[in-house]
Amino acid sequence: MIRVLVTDDHPIVRDGLRGAFTGEPDIEVVGEAASGLEALALVARHHPDVVLMDLRMPELDGVGAIRRLAVSHPAVRVLVLTTYDAETDVLPAIEAGATGYLLKDAPVADLLAAVRAAARGEAVLAPSVAGRVLGGFRQAGPLTRRELEVLRLVAAGATNRAAAGKLFISEASVKTHLVSAYTKLGVNDRAAAVGEAYRRGLL
Repeated sequence: MIRVLVTDDHPIVRDGLRGAFTGEPDIEVVGEAASGLEALALVARHHPDVVLMDLRMPELDGVGAIRRLAVSHPAVRVLVLTTYDAETDVLPAIEAGATGYLLKDAPVADLLAAVRAAARGEAVLAPSVAGRVLGGFRQAGPLTRRELEVLRLVAAGATNRAAAGKLFISEASVKTHLVSAYTKLGVNDRAAAVGEAYRRGLL
């Protein structure tokens, strides 16, 4: 069972998200938070697998909450769900440790798939967001040594957690390296990144 915490300062949005998961046999909403601070408290209490995180909230915004969760609860996956897809919104969230980034106009089927993927530790990016991330990393050039190390481990079947352990870095860092690699390779997921890296002779 995938335990989900919904974080958004709008009650109507929270109700809609809870409704989207109703009837899904493998997903359970364990709590709702209206701010980043409330999300931190509820994560400590309910230990969810995935936190759906809005970005712009009172008291503590989404990026601030993601940074704190990366330190206090590194095993929790954070899936950003917001209306904002500007590069200045996307990159800080990914760099803070978000597993994925979806927009609120995404179809319910995409949301459900993203939650399941996030629970597996897979990065999930909305198509328009992937373009923003690509723009942010466009000047970065070829894959770095660390990005290649992460990709080699992923190709061997390692999860983000396992890769982090082998490389002595945080899961958040693994996610950041993966997202950077995705954008440089022009792909949106792990399998495609590994395939493209093999095609280019990088692995």
